[in-house]
Amino acid sequence: MSADFWSGYVSGAAGILIGNPLDLIKTRIQAGNASSPSPSPSDLPGGGQQPLQTQQQQRPSIRGHFDRAGTLVRGTTAPILGYGALNAILFVTYNRTLSLLHTSPPPSSSGTPYSPSDLFKVWCAGAAGGLATFVVSAPTELVKCRAQVSRGPTTSSWAIAREAWRAEGVRGLYYGGGITSVRDAVGYGFYFLSYEWSKQALSSPEDTDREATLKVLLCGGLAGVITWASVFPLDVVKTRVQTQLLNTSEQQRPLLRPQTGSLPPDSTRRLSTMEIARQAYQKEGAGVFFRGLGICSVRAFVVNAVQWAVYEWMMQLLQPT
Repeated sequence: MSADFWSGYVSGAAGILIGNPLDLIKTRIQAGNASSPSPSPSDLPGGGQQPLQTQQQQRPSIRGHFDRAGTLVRGTTAPILGYGALNAILFVTYNRTLSLLHTSPPPSSSGTPYSPSDLFKVWCAGAAGGLATFVVSAPTELVKCRAQVSRGPTTSSWAIAREAWRAEGVRGLYYGGGITSVRDAVGYGFYFLSYEWSKQALSSPEDTDREATLKVLLCGGLAGVITWASVFPLDVVKTRVQTQLLNTSEQQRPLLRPQTGSLPPDSTRRLSTMEIARQAYQKEGAGVFFRGLGICSVRAFVVNAVQWAVYEWMMQLLQPT
């Protein structure tokens, strides 16, 4: 395997281990009522069942997101395995696309394979890398989000993956894949663009090793924040699309088979991406698409600062001198 493959894999796994507690809070905030305890049928008006995604929004406190020690690492199994592979595919595709676009000067002293000056090509290469990660990111995101919003004490990533596979096969694992691929293409385009732009603006040939490392951390952190700010509304909708089956199973499964016509005809069907977005806007306003952006920005800065530092360091170790 190439140096950028293993550098991407290790940096991706490191980022998940560091950022999972904050990512768990972000996902539960985005998911809305999927993160709230489900009401019993007797709690609902007339003892009936509540239609999908019509429950009154509840916002649990941060303490509520960490109800047990195991919560801190909930949903990490799939991302550690999946995001390492995703990051490897991302960096390999990005670097190879830059080569195809004829943007390939000699390796820089920091170990990165390219330091391109055409930022539009950088964005295009980043978007190509984001699209290439679809095969890994879609099922990984689905399993992670459902594991993080689940209130079951023994729910594991593997159990959720098996349940999705058993219910719908491969299609079940790629549910919400369309909006995931759009989010990744746009987001990673800005990810690499902002990193290269800030690194070129801040770096200097006179930098010491310590100064160069600090600037990599800063540029990586800024790239993470800019990326999430550019795609956060898409990510909110993606999270709600991928967790709505959990809402259906926990909030809408009737204790007895209902009589014909006792529930609205569309109360148990899955909503499309556009329906999810429209319903969220109508019920919670435009602010819902930026709910959790603060905690996400903190996580993005820390995680991506570490990821880029690990990537650059691994490239120095693995690239031939």
